[in-house]
Amino acid sequence: MNDMLPSDVIGRRVAVNGERATVRFYGTVPPVAGLWLGVEWDNPERGKHDGRHEGTVYFKCSHPTGGSFIRPSKVSFGVDFLTALRNRYEDGPEECGKKEIVTIGKKPVETIGFDSVIKKQSQLSELRNISLRNCAVSCAGDKGSIATACPNIRVLNLSQNLLSAWEEVTDIADQLRHLEVLDLSENKLGFAPGPSAPRTFAALKVLVLNGTGVTWAEVLRCAAGWPVLEELYLKSNNITISERPADVLQMVKLLDLSSNQLIDENQLFLIAYLPRLEQLILRDIGISSLHFPNAGIGCKTSMFPFLQNLIVDDNQISQWSFMNELDKLQSLRSLSCLRNPLTVGSGAKTNLQFIIAKIGQLQTLNRCEILPEERRGAELDYRKAFGNEWKEAGGHQDPHKNRPNEEFLAAHPRYQFLCQSAYLAFLEYGAPEDGELKTQQPFLLKNQLLTLKIKCPNHSDQKVLEKQLPDSMTVQKVKGLLSRLLRVPVSDLLLSYESPKMPGREIELENDQQSLQFYSVENGDCLLVRW
Repeated sequence: MNDMLPSDVIGRRVAVNGERATVRFYGTVPPVAGLWLGVEWDNPERGKHDGRHEGTVYFKCSHPTGGSFIRPSKVSFGVDFLTALRNRYEDGPEECGKKEIVTIGKKPVETIGFDSVIKKQSQLSELRNISLRNCAVSCAGDKGSIATACPNIRVLNLSQNLLSAWEEVTDIADQLRHLEVLDLSENKLGFAPGPSAPRTFAALKVLVLNGTGVTWAEVLRCAAGWPVLEELYLKSNNITISERPADVLQMVKLLDLSSNQLIDENQLFLIAYLPRLEQLILRDIGISSLHFPNAGIGCKTSMFPFLQNLIVDDNQISQWSFMNELDKLQSLRSLSCLRNPLTVGSGAKTNLQFIIAKIGQLQTLNRCEILPEERRGAELDYRKAFGNEWKEAGGHQDPHKNRPNEEFLAAHPRYQFLCQSAYLAFLEYGAPEDGELKTQQPFLLKNQLLTLKIKCPNHSDQKVLEKQLPDSMTVQKVKGLLSRLLRVPVSDLLLSYESPKMPGREIELENDQQSLQFYSVENGDCLLVRW
């Protein structure tokens, strides 16, 4: 072995002109003279082949253009932790006093340089939050040196470095007894085969392992050393959940499994009983279906008992059955489902309203708070939109005759609840009357216009007007029209409406940005204008 190279060169991480790679081969490549390193690039577009040369396989790559042969003198095997730290925080007065904002997990962290060269050494021991992102860190260095120089680090960003083994990580972390947040993203880490004695990260609460190549089995094997971990990020690792966590990850509140395309609903059930899981992030995993086998129509599941926030953006969700199942979650309050087939296209706005109606306990949808009037409007529209289908399935205004079939109940598990007398007492819905039931109309302007009366209850001298307004017209634009007609400033106007279908009840139009359709204003209703 060349004296300039590490003895364990195979599997080591290297950097070449700012690009990172893993050494897969060391030796000669005839007919070219001399020694070569065969590397597999993190960025496969950087390479030229898959480890073959003139018909001979020297090493294997996961991508057909992921490999290259490079002279050993062209690569860097990185530096130890303290060398990188001093290079970053001590060398060069131009760096003194500069601030850098980095994001670790969900948290923005400010890292700060030093005021003077004289104070640098003493300030290393006072550092709490540091970023060594992309600083070529490959190992801990001399035993105990980190604990002596900077023992008080709480937040550490080691993403995009040259760490190649979990043992190198533990060699660093064992010297940082106060470490609470650790980001190891894009370090291609290897793990020793078989069970190993856990090395405790006693204070670690946030761990980011995005793009590290870690497997689920390796996560569980190491997790015994993370006794108080609360947030775990495992994005982009081709993970498959192969077994249920047993006595590990019991304190985890947030789990990010995004961009792991091999995960399906059955695998998710293996993590369904993590006792403190509150937030689950499943962006871009390709999921399209979900069914909780232990909960029937209208019942709550015992799975994910404390899950409050679910993110399923960028998936293949196209069926309403997925949303019906989410209503079975006991604690779900926030849902993000952006860029799914069900929530894009011409019907997206209506579908979002139906999602609100289908998931009764939801308080936030796609990062927007669901206001009480929005929920009321969504549930009213949902009730009307499927009223004919409900009647054809056996639904009836008379509770004693109301027996919709199982097929309808499976497709609309909350519909019966929205028509029940207990809910009626609160929101005054009730079973839909025949005149309320919606039928699909061609998209013509005449079908979108509402003929409305306009009254001014506080001004008896004002005549009752009649206007045709688009149902998509916002309350703000209605106020603008009325301001011109009545010669009253927009800011002074208060709007509400009455419907002959709800005699004696007046509904306020409180949100200027919502449409008349949102408030279920219909033909023949009467707008009430006050100032």
